[in-house]
Amino acid sequence: MMMALGLFVFALETAPYQEFQQQIGWRHPSNNRVGKRPSRQFTGPDDETITLSGVLLPEISGGDNTIEVLRVMGDLGLSYVLIEGTGHYYGMFEIDSLAVTRTLFFKDGKARRIEFSLKLTRVDSKLEQIIGEAVMNLASSVASSVL
Repeated sequence: MMMALGLFVFALETAPYQEFQQQIGWRHPSNNRVGKRPSRQFTGPDDETITLSGVLLPEISGGDNTIEVLRVMGDLGLSYVLIEGTGHYYGMFEIDSLAVTRTLFFKDGKARRIEFSLKLTRVDSKLEQIIGEAVMNLASSVASSVL
């Protein structure tokens, strides 16, 4: 497994991505001042986006069914947990867009090569807050039982 988005698994057999782009931003709005440079203030994190791009070769890896599953997940408008195969937790993400390019066709019109680009945006989730509170409660109860 390379990565999982909800229950969808990115793997060599399903949808292997060749490129992983992550963009993280922070907000620093400014106020104009007379005779001085604008003052800036950090107000918190901005959008975090991840773009997964890859090539499917239906004779070897996933094909139209794989793309259809991702499309349906996007249609649902839900947020999904994103976890790397190493166990790294990225957070909860919504599917913003899915771009698909089909090339090198068989006689019947089916594509031999399908390029995809999946854009995800991180969303704040109550799940993270619940897990964080549970971990803090567990840590405090363990600490109090040790003392």
